[in-house]
Amino acid sequence: MSITLEEITSSNYEAVCDLDVTDEQQEYVASNMWSLVESHYCQGHTCRAIYQNDKPVGFFMWVSETPEKVSIWRFMVDQRFQKAGIGRAALNLALNEIKASDKVKEIEICYDPENPVAKDFYSSFGFQEVGLDEDGEDMLAIIKL
Repeated sequence: MSITLEEITSSNYEAVCDLDVTDEQQEYVASNMWSLVESHYCQGHTCRAIYQNDKPVGFFMWVSETPEKVSIWRFMVDQRFQKAGIGRAALNLALNEIKASDKVKEIEICYDPENPVAKDFYSSFGFQEVGLDEDGEDMLAIIKL
């Protein structure tokens, strides 16, 4: 299984927009189409398609909050490709790409605090919980570099 992160271009954006999570996951992730529009009009947003071999199977978006801090805002694997190790491989690739900037000192992600699978998954990459976000809804976790 070859997993890569690819630029989103005029030749693959429609396939990325067609990716979707399960009905139960809908409330936890924004649509890829919305994320691509947001990234087009906002500074510091980086989008990547997660590819398995030659096929887009997921999506990432991270945001440079400051030169030292990057926040992962979107991360999804299409429902047809979940539970196959793709998310783990893709997150590892994304973290390596983010860490390639010498300026970045902190990587942040947030997730539903009622989701123990997310906590275990992200902590296995070194994310440490730091508390709820300013709205008191999502758990914030960071990696300090």
